[in-house]
Order: sequence, then structure tokens, then C-alpha cells
Amino acid sequence: MTAFALVGARVFDGTSFHDNQAVVVDGRHVVSLVPENAIAPAIRRIELKGGLLAPGFVDVQVNGGGGALMNSAPTIEVVRRIADAHRKFGTVGLLPTVITDAPHITAAAIAAVRAARAAGVPGVLGIHIEGPFLDPARKGAHDAQFIRMPTAADIDMLAEADCGSVMLTLAPGIVSASLIRQFVGRGIHVSLGHAEATFAEVRVALDAGATGFTHLFNAMSQMNGREPGMVGAALADTASFLGIIADGHHVHDAALRVALASTSANRFMLVSDAMPPAAGGPPDFMLQGRAVTRVNGRLELEDGTLAGSNLTMDEALRYCVNTLGVALPTALQMASRNPARFLGLHAELGCITPGALASLVHLDDKLAVQRTWIEGQ
Repeated sequence: MTAFALVGARVFDGTSFHDNQAVVVDGRHVVSLVPENAIAPAIRRIELKGGLLAPGFVDVQVNGGGGALMNSAPTIEVVRRIADAHRKFGTVGLLPTVITDAPHITAAAIAAVRAARAAGVPGVLGIHIEGPFLDPARKGAHDAQFIRMPTAADIDMLAEADCGSVMLTLAPGIVSASLIRQFVGRGIHVSLGHAEATFAEVRVALDAGATGFTHLFNAMSQMNGREPGMVGAALADTASFLGIIADGHHVHDAALRVALASTSANRFMLVSDAMPPAAGGPPDFMLQGRAVTRVNGRLELEDGTLAGSNLTMDEALRYCVNTLGVALPTALQMASRNPARFLGLHAELGCITPGALASLVHLDDKLAVQRTWIEGQ
């Protein structure tokens, strides 16, 4: 029998806590939650010795980690290295992310993710293409020379990527509603970001089918009394998902608290926006020929522009709980169930229920990762 039971930890099933319960796994899936004293004798027991067993983290924005970067070397080896690095910190599902670049780099990244999934690299759910259909006025660390408008060929390339979930960040007010509808109609998860857009322009993009916002507050028009901008449009909406980088550098604590208080917490997704220094990589790296240096915990270009983060999802979880005061169940959902819902994968990920994938994380009492399983392994 290949089944095993995880015992000795409190269980968070994605919505509520369970004490003195075991999670029974057989093959790739969760079979059941049963009282620890009701486990069949033939099932192997794995003693966790305290802590918390929860759905593993799902990160929809991972540029790199462990010293690797998608844009620098979009290969299956780099995809594997990034996934391996972040798995150690509780991430069981991720979208390797390629930012604005030359078309051949984007195409190579798609091919690399397709190959990684075909080879069974654990935890690779698809790809996030951040740009190049952005607003130069809010380019952030994206290289302006590669920013452009989408073509019919771009829509075909993404729709035919054949590499799992495809997420595309584009700029409302720059990309037309017609083009957004075409992306959405071809199965692309469209997220809005990197734009100096008005409230009305964002509403047009949402009505056209966009369902997310990429790193809320960062690289987007801010909210004021007469023009709510992208931030105001994001918070005023009720259906879309809001990615946030909870690291103390990208967004002020007070701004995140206000955002969390202003709309349903079920809409928030923790993202790492990780770069090569994250998950054990060296502190400095090159991004498209530009030096990026870690300065007081921030990753910066020479002009001080933020260039991603060195965050891991477990750090983001602890930041939400310990610094922002987010309730633990809510923070866990922001790290797992909500992004799984955004991708339409919530029957498999972000929950510990019969039939779900056994993609789990064991945390100690300080929310540090002790062990990770992806599909039972």
C-alpha cells in the first residue's frame, strides 16, 4: 500500500482548523481527514510532532530564485531550479514569470515551461508573462525598448502555449477592450498592471474580462479623491483578485492594512515577485544588462527603482501575520486558496479535502517551513 497518514500536527483544511486529525494520502491525492486514533493499521504513519499542516503555497509571480532568472536563461533547467528553490519555502505551485523582453525570449520561456511540465517538474502550473504590453509611464524595472502593443500573432502564441495556466499582465488604457476580450476568450488569465490608467479605463478592462491586478499599489496610478486611478478601481471592484508583495519594501504597512480593510480578504493573493536572490541566491544579479543590487533588503537598479524582491512565500505569510496583524486563516488563504481560485485550480490546490492534490506544507509554531509535499511526494 502506498498510502500514508500525516499525524501530530494541527490541520488547516483551507477554511478551518482541525485538531487530533490525520491527513491520509494515497498516491497524488488526499483521501480523507480522520481522527488520529482511527487510522487503518496498514497505513504508514508519518509523525509531524506539532506545528501546522496546511495547503502548500501557490505563487503566480516568480521571476527567479536560487540564483536563476527566467529572462536571463529561459530553459527547462532554469524552470526546474526556480521551482526547486521555492519548494523548500513551502511553494507547491508557481507560475515562472518572464518580464518584458524581446519576442524570442518570451517564446523561449513558454517553450521551457512546456518542456518542464512535460518532464514532470514538480509544482510548475504554467507561466506568467508580465508585459510587454505595458504603459511606458509606469514601466518600473521593465526595459522600455521592448514595450509594444499586442498583435494577432501574440494572441495566437499565448493561446496555443500548451503549458498549463497562462497569466498575462497588460496595461489598461493602453491595450484595448477588444484585444483583452480576445485574450480572455482564448483562455488567458488577464491581470492589469504597469499603467497610468484612469478609473474608467480600468473599468473598461475589467468589463472586458480581466480578473486580476498585478502587485497592487506598485507601478500603477494611485487613488485620490477626484480620480481613483488603478488602485481605487482595484479596491472598488468585488470580483477581481489582487496580488500583493508583502515584504515591507514594496508597499507601506498602513496602505496594505487599509486595502485589506476595504474589501474582501478572499480577493488578495500573496505573490513573491521573486528574483534570483530569493530562496538562497546571491545578493546581486544582472537584469537585461542592468545591475541589480540588494540594498537594505530591497532589490534596486542603479537609479533606486525596485526590481522585484528577494521574498519567499513563507516570509510573506509571516509578514502578514506578525506585522500586518492578519488572522492566520486569512493569511493562509491569501498564500494558497485565493491564488488557486484565481487560476481556477481550487478543487486541487489551496485545500486539504478528499480528492485534492496532496500538495501540502508543514509549518512550525513560528510559521517556518519544516517540510513540503507536492502531489504526495
